[in-house]
Amino acid sequence: MTNAPERIDAPVGVKLYTDIEHRPNRPSPYRARVRWTDLTDPTRRPSRSMGFSTEPEAQEWLDRIAKANGRGVSVALATTELGDYGDSVMDLAMRGLELKTHDPYLAGWRLRVKPTVGHLQMASISAGIADRALNSWIADGASVSTLKNTIAVWVRVMEQAIRDGIIEINPARLHGWQRLIKKAEDEEFEPRGLALRDWDVLDRLAEALVEASFGKYEGWGDIVRFAGGTGARIGEVSGVRAGDIDTDNWIWRVCRQTTPGPGGLIDKGTKGKRSRLAPIIPELRPNIAWRISRVANRPDARLFTGPRGGRVTTAILRDATHWDDVVVALGYEYLRRHDLRHTALTWFADAGVPPHVLMRIAGHGQLTTTQRYLHPDLRSIERAGAQLTTYINATRGLPGPKVEVEQIRQLALTS
Repeated sequence: MTNAPERIDAPVGVKLYTDIEHRPNRPSPYRARVRWTDLTDPTRRPSRSMGFSTEPEAQEWLDRIAKANGRGVSVALATTELGDYGDSVMDLAMRGLELKTHDPYLAGWRLRVKPTVGHLQMASISAGIADRALNSWIADGASVSTLKNTIAVWVRVMEQAIRDGIIEINPARLHGWQRLIKKAEDEEFEPRGLALRDWDVLDRLAEALVEASFGKYEGWGDIVRFAGGTGARIGEVSGVRAGDIDTDNWIWRVCRQTTPGPGGLIDKGTKGKRSRLAPIIPELRPNIAWRISRVANRPDARLFTGPRGGRVTTAILRDATHWDDVVVALGYEYLRRHDLRHTALTWFADAGVPPHVLMRIAGHGQLTTTQRYLHPDLRSIERAGAQLTTYINATRGLPGPKVEVEQIRQLALTS
């Protein structure tokens, strides 16, 4: 057994050489590399590198490494992953806090910060990354108090990074996030406005997301269609097992979801801790039948996974499909992954599903939540007019004032 190679790092203050290599057809096609000359052996040129989606992002990373090196920060420290760095300095970051604050802060670090951005190098974290992380937590339904604790502990870790000279500005100091929460809450009270128009629009969205993904993985489109046709959350779609589907009656027993947890993603009970039943519409059945046959009908086999068989979250779906760019290109700038759930529940309501049944399909704890999907749209108003006409015609023989259509037309002509 051989020992692992010793970690080589640039001496503090040594001259760094940087370059950016463009490698097409890769998930992160721009590789930024920093090199230096080993002072003990001038023939050796150790290096560090990292891939990025765009050239400006790669250049920004190189600039941060160079600035940190100029301040006496080693390349190893500047390229340390946030999760490792935060764990190593957490005692310093938490100093001065009351003990009762430690548990909620550490929960925010463990359950949200590390799973979302803990793998990123310290020098690569920007304000844009922090914004996207926050938006993903909001989309996952995190409460205001949860977000406050999560942001607070992240800010403290990054403040320690400033004191260590790794960064100059704290990207975790997010401004205006309360307004984003208010917007999300307002949208929850008007979910109908977030629904896609019809199945063809949903199908085009799914196809566009597949086309934008690396390797054009068809599974992303299947996940989007399934969520948009069942009213499930993305975590619940990830939790579907073959044994949860009754293919005789085409009913899905929704009983688990995938969510961030200690040490990574975990499966746990649904939101509200209640299982529920949801119908599988004909548009979804061929794909579900194929997926069940593909796993040889093993009841514990997961039906929806990423291209490498991993579990899926709303953040993974967003990043893998370039969701934000795709929805903007299609003209649905507002659309989040959770709006696929709003889409299906709105369609169920418009199809005439009774509120108490829709409540069970959605897994809502209160009928008032379900009733938000029942606001009348144009078609339901037209149906209401037709129903009123039917009622009027049925009561024409009863006593009461009656005005014939021809009388109304004559009055209009003479007025």
